[in-house]
Amino acid sequence: MPLDPGSLGAALNENLTLHSTLCRREAGAFLKAIESGEDVVVACTQEKRLFTELAEQTAGAERGATAYAPIRFVNIRETGGWSRDAAQASPKIAALLVAAHLPEPEPVATVTYTSTGRLLIIGELGAAERAAELLGDDLGITLFTQGAGDTMGYGGAMQERRYPVLGGQIQALTGWLGAFELKWLRNNPIDLDLCTRCNACLVACPEAAIGLDYQIDLNLCQSHRACVKACQAAGAIDFSRVPETASETFDLILDLRATPAFSQHALPQGYLRWDGRDAKPLMTLRALVGEFEKPKFVLYKQKLCAHSRNEKTGCTACIDVCSASAISSERGVAGPPQGAERPLGGQRSVGASQSRQRVLVNPNLCVGCGTCSTVCPSGALSYAYPRASEQGVRLKTLLATYARCGGKDAALLLHSQEAGARLLGDLGRLAQLDSGTHGNQHDGTHGVPARVLPIALWHTSSLGLEVWLTAMAYGASQVWVLMTDEEAPQYHEAIRSQMAVAQAILTGLGYQGEHFRVLHARDARDLAALDADLQAAAAQCVSRGAGFAVQSDKRATLELALDHLIAHAPLRPEVIALPATSSPLGALVINKDTCTLCLSCVNACPASALQDNPDSPQLKFIEKNCVQCGLCVKTCPEQALALLPQLNLAPRRKEAVVLNEMKPYTCVRCKQPFGTLKAIEAMLGKLSGHSMFQGAALERLKMCGDCRVIDIYSAQNETKITDL
Repeated sequence: MPLDPGSLGAALNENLTLHSTLCRREAGAFLKAIESGEDVVVACTQEKRLFTELAEQTAGAERGATAYAPIRFVNIRETGGWSRDAAQASPKIAALLVAAHLPEPEPVATVTYTSTGRLLIIGELGAAERAAELLGDDLGITLFTQGAGDTMGYGGAMQERRYPVLGGQIQALTGWLGAFELKWLRNNPIDLDLCTRCNACLVACPEAAIGLDYQIDLNLCQSHRACVKACQAAGAIDFSRVPETASETFDLILDLRATPAFSQHALPQGYLRWDGRDAKPLMTLRALVGEFEKPKFVLYKQKLCAHSRNEKTGCTACIDVCSASAISSERGVAGPPQGAERPLGGQRSVGASQSRQRVLVNPNLCVGCGTCSTVCPSGALSYAYPRASEQGVRLKTLLATYARCGGKDAALLLHSQEAGARLLGDLGRLAQLDSGTHGNQHDGTHGVPARVLPIALWHTSSLGLEVWLTAMAYGASQVWVLMTDEEAPQYHEAIRSQMAVAQAILTGLGYQGEHFRVLHARDARDLAALDADLQAAAAQCVSRGAGFAVQSDKRATLELALDHLIAHAPLRPEVIALPATSSPLGALVINKDTCTLCLSCVNACPASALQDNPDSPQLKFIEKNCVQCGLCVKTCPEQALALLPQLNLAPRRKEAVVLNEMKPYTCVRCKQPFGTLKAIEAMLGKLSGHSMFQGAALERLKMCGDCRVIDIYSAQNETKITDL
């Protein structure tokens, strides 16, 4: 791989010394660098473990165990040097090196787990005892029997009782590392705490209803009670015992059953399924003793949430997509709606609190994938570690450095830090081996193309529409997301749906080519034709890179990206149609013939896209604010509204446009307007046939609230309840 220290140093604004055998032979140069006390970037991950240990040993001997300068590692060999066009990879390498100098993400709140090693093993008793033996004595193990198991293979329970055994019918298992709760029904006549495993009951039972798990199969038992007589000394069998519900907490769960307790893709931390074959997974349980911390990955702003209003459910995107079952809906109390004044003819109560469904994120179950923030249309859920602004700085740094060093048609390849990084490393190795085998770099596997900038993420679905479009505004020509089997299936669909919206926007603006794609790979061979397939689909990028920064507010970032892409777009249509399934942008279609201007939709809108006019019966709409949650559509009693996914390029998109207006209805006594003509007439038509609204009572419906009260108390020809 040809490296030019001069050009790379110019990009980094420092003098670089080229190290060609940094792996081990030049470890002294590495030690000298860290002793300087400055930040160190190692442009190879081959000996990451060795260099980290060297740094720790040096710091431990001189200044303390953690007092060495921060060290960052970046892989430029497999992702840049080992490829067909390594000679053209200098702009990419410079970009990767500059980005590696960026500071680490700012710390955020953490979630703490405490585990003392209390392990529950659920399964057939013989298999459970075998698993317990493999785990050793480091954990406090309790078994929950699910039958004796294969007596020919495991011989049922051991004759010697080494572990506490629970039995009965499991009702619920919930929780996470350090806080699992098991609830079960004790409904078996044999008390496992009293049982001595003398086997007398097994010998005495004529139906063989008792197995080597020392529990009675009540479907086989014919009530001979021979077992009770045989167990008189221990007194462990009592058929008159009343079934009772019991509960107990555990730190860890090992599940040996064919049907597990948890079915979601991302299992709770501390819960492990085991098929009884490879014993290596069991070792992970032994390491889960102590106190552990993880970042609180997601932040939630309830006031922005479009989940529920007025007993109506709107957006459920985050709940539907979560693979860890960490997001749920619960009833809570919300404050008064924004804009407390009562509209003309409206029905909102001033300052009243409302009970409604809200989204609840359980940080203990959250695995930090960030897909919820990706699909959230309003920005109520945001990814906290790293923050969106920090990811924006990283993208801008990569793309700006790449362009400054002469790079063109930059394509961002978003991949995970684990499986995705391994695939790219394997791809680079294959490219080097194929090159050596064939003697020609134009044969075999070509590696990662020079224009592809790999970006490692904690999770590939943590970045979404607004960040992808921001990358396009910064000058990227394409954004690809590399997914493997480690991502949940619903994540693939969510990312593709978001990409369909982003692609529709760019296509509508006249940017040619395919800008977004999901790459699914099981191994490096699936990526062997990465350059051939995707360079053939080169896409048009923006003519001038943007200078704005990614904001903490998702909608603000999206608007900045759209403004820049629209300003430099080859085409400027008035409206761009967007996919209906996942678009966070759009308008409303109103049926003026059925709308009575009751303004229920205004109260339901969580994004202030719908507004009223306190001085006149009007319904206004700001299209830029609409998140297409559908709450207004579900709330409208006349079913007069419908969603219209689109991007309106006209300036009025950001202005309050009147959707509907009506002539006001004036009070028949004081002549003050208090509603709309259509709404009052509709009410009179519906109630005119009711027995309680005849004569004066019907006439009062034509009065404002004040005049209605005056008329009730001033009427002389009516009987009042106080007169009775």
